Amino acid sequence: METSTTSKTALILVDPFNDFLSQGGKLYPYTKETVEGLQLVKHMKMLLDSARKRNMLVVYAPHRHTQEGDYLNWKFLSPSHQGSKSTTLFELGSWGAEFHPELVPQQGDIVVQNHWTGSAFANTDLDFILRMNNIERIILAGMRANTCIDSTARYGVELGYHVTLIRDGIGAFNFEEIRATVETNFPNYGHSMLSAQEFANQEDLS
Repeated sequence: METSTTSKTALILVDPFNDFLSQGGKLYPYTKETVEGLQLVKHMKMLLDSARKRNMLVVYAPHRHTQEGDYLNWKFLSPSHQGSKSTTLFELGSWGAEFHPELVPQQGDIVVQNHWTGSAFANTDLDFILRMNNIERIILAGMRANTCIDSTARYGVELGYHVTLIRDGIGAFNFEEIRATVETNFPNYGHSMLSAQEFANQEDLS
């Protein structure tokens, strides 16, 4: 990445919720394997620190803070949202819907509209916010590898962004889901893949 591209690059952190990343979160029994195995919070914190140091735009792309009945009458409900009928994830006003305490937004960061399903672009203001900030390249990390991350990355490519995936900055319910994204899916449409450390070790672009 050249120095001239820094101001045109944004780090996008998808769904860094307590429900996913913290002990006691509703989904933590499922995500624990990859969150702990990858030291995911540490890596995401490294990304945030490095991006902010470079004055790179940091964008949070959170899932909807759900309420009981949100998905009850949906015409077509995806398999990943079937459980939402009985379990309210990222529940409005709950601790689980708060960002992990080590990954909270700081002044200058942007939190875009909440997405309802997989892609952080679909039916939100993410594309508008990025274009208004002259962003051409996006770097993705967060949850969950084979759903929101994969969907957001694909959508970003379709919209004309240069997309980089942080391979150890994404979590899932198991390592097979991560491998499907990192080894099979993303290499067929994405532009670049880095580890969190590789991103942090790059020359200061500010």
